[in-house]
Amino acid sequence: MKPTSSPWVRDVTEANFEADVLAASDSVPVIVDFWAPWCAPCRTLGPILERLVDERQGKVILAKVNTEEAPKLARYFRIEAIPAVKIFSGRQLIHEFDGLLPEAALRQMLDQLAPEDGDPDLLQAQASEEAAPARAEKLYRAMIEKEPEKNEARVGLARVLLAQNKLDEIAEVLEPVGSGGEAGAEADSILAQVFLTRKAQTLPSPTVLQQRVTAEPKNAQARLDLGIVLAAQGSLEEALPLLLSAGELDFNLLSGPVREAMVKVFFALGTNHPLANEYRSKLSRLIFHRSKYSSQPLRQAARA
Repeated sequence: MKPTSSPWVRDVTEANFEADVLAASDSVPVIVDFWAPWCAPCRTLGPILERLVDERQGKVILAKVNTEEAPKLARYFRIEAIPAVKIFSGRQLIHEFDGLLPEAALRQMLDQLAPEDGDPDLLQAQASEEAAPARAEKLYRAMIEKEPEKNEARVGLARVLLAQNKLDEIAEVLEPVGSGGEAGAEADSILAQVFLTRKAQTLPSPTVLQQRVTAEPKNAQARLDLGIVLAAQGSLEEALPLLLSAGELDFNLLSGPVREAMVKVFFALGTNHPLANEYRSKLSRLIFHRSKYSSQPLRQAARA
C-alpha cells in the first residue's frame, strides 16, 4: 500500500506504536490494521478502512502496521493471520476481528466508535448493539412504533435480530426499506446474510466439510457446502474461491446453487466492494465459457 496523505491514517512501527496508538487512544479510538504487502485481503480491507476513517474527520484514527516491518508487534499481539484488526480506547483493547468484514459491518462498527451528530435515540441504540443487543432491540422497536417509516431504525433492528440469530422476523422488518440508498444497501446485505445463515444451518460443520473437500478434491457439492458455511460465519474472502471452484467442477451447480450463493455473498459484502466486483467478473466469465462450451454439440448437430 502506498503511504497515505490523510492526517487520520498513520503508518505505525515499533518505534512510534506507543505514541501513535496507545497515547492517541486517550483522545480518540484508534483502529490498528495489521497487514502485509503480499496479503490480498489486506489490500482490500485497507482502503475501505481508510475511506471510512476519513469520513469521520478525526473522530477516529487508523494505524496501519506492516507485519513484515514490525514483527515484534505482530508477535506481541499474537497475530496469526492477516488482516487482523484491533481497536484501542483509553489504552485498552476494546474490540478485535480477523479477516474481511462487509463494508456495512465496518461502517456500523465505526458508527459505534465515533457516532456522528444526529438522532440521540438512534445513536443510543447503535451504541448498545454489540454490548447489549436485547436493549438495542427494545430501543429500535420503540422507534419503529413511533415512526414506522424510520428506515435507520428498521435496519438497526434487523442487525440486532441477526446478531441474536432471530431470523424469522427480519424480512418483514426490512420490507418497507427497499433497496435504495445506504439503508437499502445494508438491508440487502442483511437479507443476504440471513439467506446464508439459513442454508448453513442445514449443513455439517466447517471441520467436517473441510475434511470432505480434502478427501475428495473434485467433490463440487462439498466445496459448495463449505463455501456457504464459511460465508455464513463471515469468512467471505475464503468462501468465494470455494464457491467458484464448485462451479468450475460442476456446471449444473454453477448455473443454480453456486450462482445463487455467490450473488448472496456479493450483497453481503456490499455495493461495489472490490472483492465482490472481482468475483462477479469471474463468475460471469465462467458462466459464459461453460454455456458456450456446453452448447457446441447442439450447434454441431444442427449444422449436420
